[in-house]
Amino acid sequence: MSSHREAPEIAKDPVADSSDLYAFVSPDKRDTVTLIANYVPLQLPSGGPNFFEFGDDVRYEIHIDNDGDGRPDVTYRFEFTTEITNPNSFLYNTGPIDSLDSKNWNRRQFYSLTRVADGREHRLAHKLPCPPCNVGPLSTPKYADLVRQATYSLSTGERVFAGQRADGFFVDLGAIFDLGTLRPFQQLHVAGKKIFKAEGEPVNATDRMNVHSIAVQVPLERVRRRANRYGAADQASVIGVWTSASRRQVRVLGDRGGADTSTGPFTQVSRLGNPLFNEVIVPMSKKDLWNSLPPTEDKRFAQFVEQPELAALLPALYPDVFPNLDKLTKAKKARADLVAILLTGVPAGLIDGFTNATGDVQADMLRLNTAIPPSKRPDRFGVLGGDLAGFPNGRRVGDDVVSIALRAIAGVTVPLVDKTFRPDAAAAAVTPGLSAADVTAPFLANFPYLGTPYDGFNNPPAAS
Repeated sequence: MSSHREAPEIAKDPVADSSDLYAFVSPDKRDTVTLIANYVPLQLPSGGPNFFEFGDDVRYEIHIDNDGDGRPDVTYRFEFTTEITNPNSFLYNTGPIDSLDSKNWNRRQFYSLTRVADGREHRLAHKLPCPPCNVGPLSTPKYADLVRQATYSLSTGERVFAGQRADGFFVDLGAIFDLGTLRPFQQLHVAGKKIFKAEGEPVNATDRMNVHSIAVQVPLERVRRRANRYGAADQASVIGVWTSASRRQVRVLGDRGGADTSTGPFTQVSRLGNPLFNEVIVPMSKKDLWNSLPPTEDKRFAQFVEQPELAALLPALYPDVFPNLDKLTKAKKARADLVAILLTGVPAGLIDGFTNATGDVQADMLRLNTAIPPSKRPDRFGVLGGDLAGFPNGRRVGDDVVSIALRAIAGVTVPLVDKTFRPDAAAAAVTPGLSAADVTAPFLANFPYLGTPYDGFNNPPAAS
């Protein structure tokens, strides 16, 4: 849901669909920032014989803005190619895959990595192999070893990985899209109170699903603009991050088994900055348009941030639970708190010791203050929980972004800009009821942080 199938057209093109984006100061290497972009969402681990992969015809990019204009100052571009080693076999592998050059592996994928900065392109690496998908204990018996082999340290200071990972996003999709039901509050729902007598147990709909990740760990001096100092109060410490996928404008289908041909300039078909922005904020009729535009055009969508539809739905769906929010939305007062969180960054003076403002340009980006060190005891509610190293200051893999977003929309953050507003008691408790503990594959302490992908043999678990 963060951005899984968030727009009508990109839902038909999962290979180019950006599902989650993370940006955080690396807890195990604090002089670097880690950027992770997930694609190809909702993968069934047992989906053979054509297991999931990146698109050879898609250009994947992670962009960094370090001067607040909503335009990329640094871009990391990933481009993939696929090779078949045995054209006479239908199998993904014909035996155990114990190395990245295993002769048993029939369909291998490679990528090049290019850094674009100051108007110049610099090829950092060429034909780096991805690991295979996690097929099962007979096909990929030492999967962690394959991941280590596919994690590269470059001479320019970056570490890089591209391949399958466990989807670390946790959300109760089945409930939320059933008329906005939150199972911990289902008995208070306008329709749910007729059939539910008590709260329900949430279900992590994305658990045991895989994604494909591109991840890069970059020295801070390679993403920040030059400045005399990088304190927590200095704008030079703040970067904005988003990811995109682009395709050639023209595709000609091959006739009678002939190869397809793509030509023309690349055009953007997907992007993602803050989680849930296109999913929840942008109306259905404009979602495809949003995916095609750069962040500099996000002023077009500011009205939907200032008066989000969900803020009006919560009081309607949960009668008498959000009376103060109901008055606020009916007054049609622009939500300056959400504009700051999503479009400009939080200015200094609203939260003690914190800012991630990038300026006046309204642009949907993950804004990260790189001068704020990683937390020794991360709080899953991020800044709302008093943890300034968490969302919306960038995004860590364990941050509960759905609960944070719901609580912000419900009014918890309004007092930052309006001291007279009193949030409803329920606003600070609203949640789908999930956390990182509901992700079966544990997160890693080190790069690339997302857990080992689920294998097809053991998913779902066999009955004992």
